[in-house]
Amino acid sequence: CCCRRRLGSLRGGAEGLLLPRGSRALGTHPKKEPMEALNTAQGARDFIYSLHSTERSCLLRELHRFESIAIAQEKLEVAPPSPGQLRHVFFHNALPFVGFGFLDNAIMIAAGTQIELSIGVVLGISTMAGNLAGYVEALASRLGLSIPDLTPKQADMWQTRLSAHLGKAIGVTIGCILGMFPLLFFGEEEEKLEEK
Repeated sequence: CCCRRRLGSLRGGAEGLLLPRGSRALGTHPKKEPMEALNTAQGARDFIYSLHSTERSCLLRELHRFESIAIAQEKLEVAPPSPGQLRHVFFHNALPFVGFGFLDNAIMIAAGTQIELSIGVVLGISTMAGNLAGYVEALASRLGLSIPDLTPKQADMWQTRLSAHLGKAIGVTIGCILGMFPLLFFGEEEEKLEEK
């Protein structure tokens, strides 16, 4: 389905989820437009209008399917996710954040130092991190990182949310540590600057 990736990001819970207006498969801010919360009427409306008609019909089918399962399971006692499912949720959330942490840290260390050494000193500006998360998550989705197969009730359980948040936190930590590799090359550059 053409919008399964977008719906998959909603599966973990829509509260507080921020989506850009006019977002497409690989961009997060095509026109530097402000982010709207998807749990508001305006945010949901903006998201719906940003979709193509085939994406809207696909989203509607998936929402109906998801809600019908949720209503059917409301009265049933659903078992919590298995350890295998929780591992899948953990890695599904961790891997894109490893990529994000790596790229963000490596780029900011490499480019940030150059900015500070050249125009940053003159203009008194500091470096700011860019928004790479959308691009990394889209790439991970295109590489086949599948959405964990959970029921709606299981997706809302505390174990699933904890596993997802731990995956993101540990993933970004590992990515930031790996992204510090440019620091290995700065010893030589500092010596050259001191010689000049």
